[in-house]
Amino acid sequence: MTFICYADESHHGVTGKVQQANRLNEPNGLNPASTGQARPNWLNGPNGLNGPHTDLKKMQTVIRDHPQPLQHFTFPPTLPLLVMAPHPDDFDAIGASMRFFQKNGSPQYVAVAGTGINGVEDSFCTPPTRKMKTQIREQEQRASCRFFGLPDDRLSFLRLEEDEHGRVMSSDANTDRMRHLFESINPSMVFMPHWNDPNQGHQRTYAMLRQVALAAKYPLAIFLNRDPKTIRMRCHISMGFGENTAAWKSKMLRFHLSQHQRNLNQRGHGMDERILNVDRDSAAGCSINAPYAEIFEIVLFRTGRLEDVLK
Repeated sequence: MTFICYADESHHGVTGKVQQANRLNEPNGLNPASTGQARPNWLNGPNGLNGPHTDLKKMQTVIRDHPQPLQHFTFPPTLPLLVMAPHPDDFDAIGASMRFFQKNGSPQYVAVAGTGINGVEDSFCTPPTRKMKTQIREQEQRASCRFFGLPDDRLSFLRLEEDEHGRVMSSDANTDRMRHLFESINPSMVFMPHWNDPNQGHQRTYAMLRQVALAAKYPLAIFLNRDPKTIRMRCHISMGFGENTAAWKSKMLRFHLSQHQRNLNQRGHGMDERILNVDRDSAAGCSINAPYAEIFEIVLFRTGRLEDVLK
Protein backbone atom coordinates (compact mmCIF):
# COMPACT_ATOMS: atom_id res chain seq x y z
CA MET A 1 0.00 0.00 0.00
CA THR A 2 1.12 3.58 -0.61
CA PHE A 3 0.88 5.64 2.54
CA ILE A 4 1.29 9.39 2.20
CA CYS A 5 1.14 11.73 5.17
CA TYR A 6 2.52 14.99 6.51
CA ALA A 7 6.10 15.71 5.43
CA ASP A 8 8.22 18.35 7.10
CA GLU A 9 9.24 20.44 4.11
CA SER A 10 11.62 22.73 5.95
CA HIS A 11 14.42 20.50 4.65
CA HIS A 12 15.31 20.76 0.98
CA GLY A 13 15.83 17.00 0.80
CA VAL A 14 12.12 16.22 1.06
CA THR A 15 10.80 14.41 -1.99
CA GLY A 16 7.59 12.74 -2.99
CA LYS A 17 3.97 13.79 -3.06
CA VAL A 18 2.57 15.30 0.11
CA GLN A 19 -1.12 15.29 0.92
CA GLN A 20 -1.85 18.91 1.71
CA ALA A 21 -5.02 18.05 3.60
CA ASN A 22 -3.09 16.05 6.16
CA ARG A 23 -1.27 19.04 7.60
CA LEU A 24 -2.27 20.45 10.93
CA ASN A 25 0.00 23.45 10.72
CA GLU A 26 3.09 24.72 8.98
CA PRO A 27 6.00 24.50 11.46
CA ASN A 28 7.78 27.51 10.04
CA GLY A 29 8.05 29.52 13.23
CA LEU A 30 10.33 27.20 15.20
CA ASN A 31 13.34 28.88 16.78
CA PRO A 32 15.74 26.05 17.71
CA ALA A 33 17.50 28.23 20.25
CA SER A 34 14.28 29.31 21.91
CA THR A 35 14.01 28.96 25.65
CA GLY A 36 10.49 27.72 25.08
CA GLN A 37 8.82 30.39 27.18
CA ALA A 38 6.49 31.18 24.28
CA ARG A 39 4.62 28.46 22.44
CA PRO A 40 6.16 27.75 19.01
CA ASN A 41 4.54 29.66 16.14
CA TRP A 42 3.41 26.47 14.44
CA LEU A 43 0.81 26.08 17.21
CA ASN A 44 -0.95 29.06 15.67
CA GLY A 45 -1.00 27.82 12.09
CA PRO A 46 -3.08 28.81 9.08
CA ASN A 47 -5.78 26.25 9.83
CA GLY A 48 -6.84 28.15 12.91
CA LEU A 49 -5.52 25.69 15.47
CA ASN A 50 -5.04 27.47 18.78
CA GLY A 51 -5.82 30.74 17.01
CA PRO A 52 -7.56 33.65 18.75
CA HIS A 53 -11.02 32.43 17.69
CA THR A 54 -10.55 28.75 18.55
CA ASP A 55 -12.74 27.32 21.31
CA LEU A 56 -10.70 24.33 22.46
CA LYS A 57 -13.53 22.98 24.60
CA LYS A 58 -15.71 22.58 21.51
CA MET A 59 -12.97 21.33 19.21
CA GLN A 60 -12.55 17.68 18.31
CA THR A 61 -9.26 16.31 19.65
CA VAL A 62 -8.62 13.73 16.92
CA ILE A 63 -8.98 14.37 13.21
CA ARG A 64 -9.45 11.06 11.43
CA ASP A 65 -7.47 10.54 8.24
CA HIS A 66 -8.59 6.99 7.47
CA PRO A 67 -6.06 5.58 9.94
CA GLN A 68 -4.18 2.46 8.91
CA PRO A 69 -3.55 -0.30 11.44
CA LEU A 70 0.08 -0.60 12.44
CA GLN A 71 -0.15 -4.33 11.72
CA HIS A 72 -0.87 -3.67 8.03
CA PHE A 73 2.68 -2.51 7.40
CA THR A 74 5.79 -4.63 6.99
CA PHE A 75 8.54 -3.36 9.26
CA PRO A 76 11.95 -4.86 8.46
CA PRO A 77 13.25 -6.25 11.77
CA THR A 78 16.60 -4.56 11.17
CA LEU A 79 15.17 -1.03 11.36
CA PRO A 80 15.95 0.52 14.76
CA LEU A 81 13.41 2.66 16.57
CA LEU A 82 13.86 5.21 19.30
CA VAL A 83 11.35 6.35 21.89
CA MET A 84 12.29 9.91 22.78
CA ALA A 85 10.38 10.24 26.03
CA PRO A 86 10.16 13.77 27.44
CA HIS A 87 9.48 12.19 30.84
CA PRO A 88 9.68 8.78 32.51
CA ASP A 89 6.45 6.83 31.71
CA ASP A 90 5.99 8.20 28.15
CA PHE A 91 7.33 4.90 26.82
CA ASP A 92 4.73 2.97 28.81
CA ALA A 93 1.88 5.07 27.38
CA ILE A 94 2.48 3.40 24.00
CA GLY A 95 3.29 -0.01 25.44
CA ALA A 96 0.96 -1.96 23.13
CA SER A 97 2.66 -0.54 20.04
CA MET A 98 6.11 -1.14 21.49
CA ARG A 99 5.11 -4.71 22.25
CA PHE A 100 4.17 -5.12 18.59
CA PHE A 101 7.63 -3.96 17.54
CA GLN A 102 9.25 -6.15 20.18
CA LYS A 103 7.55 -9.20 18.68
CA ASN A 104 8.59 -7.98 15.24
CA GLY A 105 12.23 -8.13 16.34
CA SER A 106 12.85 -4.41 15.88
CA PRO A 107 15.80 -3.01 17.85
CA GLN A 108 14.24 -0.69 20.43
CA TYR A 109 15.89 2.13 22.32
CA VAL A 110 14.37 4.40 24.96
CA ALA A 111 15.80 7.79 25.90
CA VAL A 112 14.25 9.84 28.68
CA ALA A 113 14.94 13.53 28.12
CA GLY A 114 13.98 15.06 31.47
CA THR A 115 13.73 14.09 35.11
CA GLY A 116 9.96 14.47 35.48
CA ILE A 117 10.46 15.61 39.06
CA ASN A 118 7.57 18.08 38.93
CA GLY A 119 5.27 15.05 38.72
CA VAL A 120 6.33 13.78 42.16
CA GLU A 121 4.42 15.16 45.13
CA ASP A 122 6.45 16.23 48.15
CA SER A 123 4.40 13.89 50.31
CA PHE A 124 5.56 10.89 48.28
CA CYS A 125 9.21 10.92 49.37
CA THR A 126 11.48 11.95 52.23
CA PRO A 127 13.31 14.20 51.83
CA PRO A 128 11.39 15.73 48.90
CA THR A 129 14.55 16.89 47.14
CA ARG A 130 15.25 17.16 43.43
CA LYS A 131 17.82 14.35 43.71
CA MET A 132 15.43 12.02 45.52
CA LYS A 133 12.60 12.66 43.06
CA THR A 134 14.94 12.06 40.11
CA GLN A 135 16.05 8.74 41.59
CA ILE A 136 12.46 7.66 42.17
CA ARG A 137 11.34 8.41 38.63
CA GLU A 138 14.35 6.69 37.08
CA GLN A 139 13.91 3.62 39.29
CA GLU A 140 10.26 3.41 38.24
CA GLN A 141 11.20 3.63 34.56
CA ARG A 142 13.87 0.94 34.91
CA ALA A 143 11.39 -1.35 36.64
CA SER A 144 8.71 -0.92 33.97
CA CYS A 145 11.23 -1.43 31.15
CA ARG A 146 12.47 -4.64 32.75
CA PHE A 147 8.89 -5.82 33.03
CA PHE A 148 8.49 -5.01 29.34
CA GLY A 149 11.66 -6.90 28.48
CA LEU A 150 13.83 -4.01 27.30
CA PRO A 151 17.55 -4.73 27.88
CA ASP A 152 19.09 -2.38 30.44
CA ASP A 153 21.59 -1.04 27.93
CA ARG A 154 18.78 0.11 25.62
CA LEU A 155 17.46 2.57 28.23
CA SER A 156 19.22 5.89 28.76
CA PHE A 157 18.50 8.97 30.85
CA LEU A 158 19.71 12.11 29.11
CA ARG A 159 19.07 14.35 32.13
CA LEU A 160 18.84 17.40 29.89
CA GLU A 161 19.16 20.82 31.45
CA GLU A 162 15.88 21.97 32.99
CA ASP A 163 14.44 25.27 34.14
CA GLU A 164 13.55 26.13 37.72
CA HIS A 165 10.22 24.35 37.31
CA GLY A 166 11.82 21.05 36.33
CA ARG A 167 10.93 21.37 32.63
CA VAL A 168 13.38 20.50 29.86
CA MET A 169 14.84 23.62 28.26
CA SER A 170 15.14 24.06 24.51
CA SER A 171 18.80 24.96 24.08
CA ASP A 172 21.76 24.31 21.81
CA ALA A 173 23.47 22.24 24.50
CA ASN A 174 20.41 20.01 25.00
CA THR A 175 19.95 19.67 21.25
CA ASP A 176 23.58 18.59 20.89
CA ARG A 177 23.13 15.91 23.54
CA MET A 178 20.04 14.66 21.79
CA ARG A 179 21.87 14.68 18.44
CA HIS A 180 24.76 12.65 19.88
CA LEU A 181 22.37 9.95 21.08
CA PHE A 182 20.44 10.04 17.81
CA GLU A 183 23.56 9.56 15.72
CA SER A 184 24.70 6.64 17.87
CA ILE A 185 21.48 4.79 16.95
CA ASN A 186 20.43 6.24 13.57
CA PRO A 187 16.78 5.31 14.13
CA SER A 188 14.42 5.03 11.19
CA MET A 189 11.42 5.67 13.44
CA VAL A 190 11.15 7.91 16.49
CA PHE A 191 8.19 7.89 18.88
CA MET A 192 7.16 10.58 21.34
CA PRO A 193 4.03 12.32 22.66
CA HIS A 194 2.41 14.88 20.37
CA TRP A 195 3.79 18.38 20.78
CA ASN A 196 0.35 19.98 20.61
CA ASP A 197 -0.52 20.09 24.28
CA PRO A 198 0.06 22.46 27.22
CA ASN A 199 3.06 20.42 28.44
CA GLN A 200 6.12 22.49 27.64
CA GLY A 201 8.32 19.43 28.07
CA HIS A 202 6.58 17.85 25.08
CA GLN A 203 6.80 21.06 23.03
CA ARG A 204 10.47 21.64 23.74
CA THR A 205 11.53 18.04 23.28
CA TYR A 206 9.86 17.94 19.87
CA ALA A 207 11.41 21.29 18.89
CA MET A 208 14.89 19.88 19.51
CA LEU A 209 14.11 16.48 18.01
CA ARG A 210 12.84 18.17 14.86
CA GLN A 211 16.13 20.03 14.45
CA VAL A 212 18.02 16.76 14.78
CA ALA A 213 15.73 15.03 12.29
CA LEU A 214 16.07 17.84 9.76
CA ALA A 215 19.83 17.27 9.75
CA ALA A 216 19.54 13.51 9.19
CA LYS A 217 20.86 12.20 5.88
CA TYR A 218 18.22 9.52 5.36
CA PRO A 219 14.40 9.18 5.35
CA LEU A 220 12.87 8.85 8.79
CA ALA A 221 9.50 9.12 10.49
CA ILE A 222 8.44 10.63 13.78
CA PHE A 223 5.35 9.00 15.28
CA LEU A 224 3.53 11.44 17.55
CA ASN A 225 1.18 9.67 19.93
CA ARG A 226 -1.91 10.97 21.66
CA ASP A 227 -1.45 11.95 25.29
CA PRO A 228 -4.18 12.73 27.84
CA LYS A 229 -3.42 16.44 27.38
CA THR A 230 -3.20 16.45 23.58
CA ILE A 231 -5.24 19.36 22.25
CA ARG A 232 -5.59 18.28 18.64
CA MET A 233 -3.89 15.85 16.28
CA ARG A 234 -4.43 13.77 13.18
CA CYS A 235 -4.73 10.01 13.30
CA HIS A 236 -2.63 8.39 10.59
CA ILE A 237 -1.72 5.08 12.26
CA SER A 238 -3.49 3.09 14.96
CA MET A 239 -2.67 0.13 17.17
CA GLY A 240 -5.89 -1.45 18.38
CA PHE A 241 -5.83 -3.90 21.29
CA GLY A 242 -8.12 -5.83 23.58
CA GLU A 243 -8.65 -6.46 27.27
CA ASN A 244 -5.73 -8.84 27.78
CA THR A 245 -3.24 -6.33 26.42
CA ALA A 246 -4.97 -3.57 28.37
CA ALA A 247 -4.46 -5.53 31.60
CA TRP A 248 -0.79 -6.06 30.73
CA LYS A 249 -0.37 -2.36 29.93
CA SER A 250 -2.08 -1.40 33.18
CA LYS A 251 0.41 -3.50 35.12
CA MET A 252 3.34 -1.85 33.36
CA LEU A 253 2.00 1.65 34.01
CA ARG A 254 1.61 0.92 37.71
CA PHE A 255 5.37 0.56 38.08
CA HIS A 256 5.28 4.36 38.04
CA LEU A 257 3.96 4.43 41.57
CA SER A 258 4.67 8.13 42.16
CA GLN A 259 2.49 9.03 39.18
CA HIS A 260 -0.16 6.50 40.09
CA GLN A 261 -0.43 7.97 43.59
CA ARG A 262 -0.50 11.55 42.28
CA ASN A 263 -3.36 10.68 39.93
CA LEU A 264 -5.27 9.04 42.78
CA ASN A 265 -4.75 12.11 44.95
CA GLN A 266 -5.54 14.73 42.30
CA ARG A 267 -7.98 12.99 39.94
CA GLY A 268 -9.51 10.18 41.96
CA HIS A 269 -8.28 7.42 39.63
CA GLY A 270 -4.96 5.79 38.87
CA MET A 271 -2.52 6.57 36.12
CA ASP A 272 -3.30 3.33 34.31
CA GLU A 273 -7.01 4.15 34.23
CA ARG A 274 -6.27 7.63 32.89
CA ILE A 275 -4.14 6.33 30.01
CA LEU A 276 -6.53 3.50 29.14
CA ASN A 277 -9.47 5.91 29.13
CA VAL A 278 -7.64 7.89 26.44
CA ASP A 279 -6.99 4.67 24.50
CA ARG A 280 -10.65 3.75 24.78
CA ASP A 281 -11.71 7.19 23.53
CA SER A 282 -9.21 7.00 20.66
CA ALA A 283 -10.59 3.65 19.51
CA ALA A 284 -14.13 4.97 19.53
CA GLY A 285 -13.25 8.33 17.96
CA CYS A 286 -11.31 6.73 15.10
CA SER A 287 -13.85 3.89 14.58
CA ILE A 288 -11.23 1.26 15.30
CA ASN A 289 -12.51 -2.28 15.68
CA ALA A 290 -11.01 -2.81 19.13
CA PRO A 291 -11.84 -1.68 22.68
CA TYR A 292 -8.63 0.37 22.90
CA ALA A 293 -6.17 2.00 20.52
CA GLU A 294 -2.92 3.92 20.61
CA ILE A 295 -2.97 6.43 17.78
CA PHE A 296 -0.24 8.35 15.98
CA GLU A 297 0.25 11.28 13.69
CA ILE A 298 3.29 10.79 11.45
CA VAL A 299 5.77 13.45 10.34
CA LEU A 300 8.20 12.38 7.60
CA PHE A 301 11.65 13.75 6.85
CA ARG A 302 13.41 13.55 3.47
CA THR A 303 10.41 11.80 1.97
CA GLY A 304 6.64 12.06 1.66
CA ARG A 305 6.01 8.30 1.85
CA LEU A 306 6.28 6.03 4.86
CA GLU A 307 7.29 3.19 2.52
CA ASP A 308 10.58 4.98 1.84
CA VAL A 309 11.38 4.79 5.55
CA LEU A 310 10.59 1.09 5.72
CA LYS A 311 12.92 -0.01 2.94
